[in-house]
Amino acid sequence: MGYHAVLGGDGAIGGATLQAIKARGLDGKALTRADANAMEADELVRVLDGADVVYNCVGLPYNSDLWTTGFPAISNALVTACEKVGARIVYFDNVYLYGPAPLPVPFDEETSRIPPSRKGKARKTAVEIVMAAHRAGRVKATVGRAADFYGPGALNSPFYISFLENMLKGRPPQVAMPEGPVHTYAYAGDMGRGLVELALDEGACGEEFHLPVGPAVKVSEMAALFNRELGTALKVTHIPDIVLRGLSLFKPLIREVHEMSYQFKTDYIMSDGKFRQRYPEFASTSYEDGVAAMVAHFRA
Repeated sequence: MGYHAVLGGDGAIGGATLQAIKARGLDGKALTRADANAMEADELVRVLDGADVVYNCVGLPYNSDLWTTGFPAISNALVTACEKVGARIVYFDNVYLYGPAPLPVPFDEETSRIPPSRKGKARKTAVEIVMAAHRAGRVKATVGRAADFYGPGALNSPFYISFLENMLKGRPPQVAMPEGPVHTYAYAGDMGRGLVELALDEGACGEEFHLPVGPAVKVSEMAALFNRELGTALKVTHIPDIVLRGLSLFKPLIREVHEMSYQFKTDYIMSDGKFRQRYPEFASTSYEDGVAAMVAHFRA
């Protein structure tokens, strides 16, 4: 029997997936940029030889130009390599492909896919390459799609950048989201366990699943959990949209974040009903426990 290979094994989701693989008593291997360029099929063939399952958890810097070429290139290389080595793909995706905005409340796997952002178009193209290859019989593939996630090692989480990052220095957390709309979030550890659940289920091939989320909450409710864990009473600072627009003119990262701001202007609730129905025994991590683990990780 072959092993389970995790591409992007040094990221928050890749690391959580490797932990989940080992917790199930399976042979897992983390692969990083140092092992292979995920955009080069030949390099992937070399490192994936003997793998039964390949989890694609590769991330790219938060940049639309890079995403437009990078994610489709990764998908093409992944399909070519997995077809050659005979491995099944478990593809970790995000929710940017849905649109137009605002999305229905809640939105599910059947929601229309007319993304309102360049990053969303890139993610849509990339996942379509993988699923088209599945339908053509070239590979077997399953998609696990995540909401905004948080947890140990989640450096790109909305609850790390200028949020926990600030709170650890005794400064108020800053967010680009207004207070009011509610949002569903996912815990990184649950994403890893969810991907392994899909990998071990032959019947999930050809399907796309929303990975588990917690209840819909306001940003202030999450801040209260971080404050409780840190023993602080720091109030959330909301950056007004007009300020973000101004900053985005000369700060590339702010521009990239602002492109996705539609996700926070209205209630943004992801349905995980399809996953829950198929795996009723799956126990999610509470926001309380998830925040505690995230704070402990970044404090250390």
